[in-house]
Amino acid sequence: MKAMTQDNLRSAYGGESQAHMRYRIWSDKANKDGFPTVARLFMATSDAEEVHAILHFKALKDEKGDFSVTSGGGFGLGTTSENLQGAINGETFEVNEMYPAYIAVAEMQNEKVALSAMKFAIEAEKVHAELYTKAKEAVDSGKDLEAKKIYICPVCGFISITGEEDNCPICKAKKELFKEY
Repeated sequence: MKAMTQDNLRSAYGGESQAHMRYRIWSDKANKDGFPTVARLFMATSDAEEVHAILHFKALKDEKGDFSVTSGGGFGLGTTSENLQGAINGETFEVNEMYPAYIAVAEMQNEKVALSAMKFAIEAEKVHAELYTKAKEAVDSGKDLEAKKIYICPVCGFISITGEEDNCPICKAKKELFKEY
């Protein structure tokens, strides 16, 4: 694998790993603030970010050694509304800046496995940003997010709050594989 794609995958792995843990922390805060459905959304998204980290790690399976990894990582524990805004900012950065640049490099370098991992991630991150925006609108009006069940696709990290899909719209995985929150 070419060096630039390797660097980008390591950075994406670091960012997704940090988001995984940050969303778990923010899930606990949402529960304490009285927003149990937002807490479930944070937890589901945490697991979706873990899916992305695993995809990036596996794309790097032939790369061995210790590396210094530079990645964007949001910090701070605020109100649930502030934490949701932090999540929106992170997801939006990935969708609008990070993954498009990384995908362009991987395409130029013809790195098909890296491309697959990154394309799954960017499409799922678009959905994450939308759901966090809906959750923030609810919280800012003093309500919890309305969603009886939350599902993630364990193949690509797609999240559904309706469960109406027969197959994942991103990777086409069967609904039966989805994990419920």
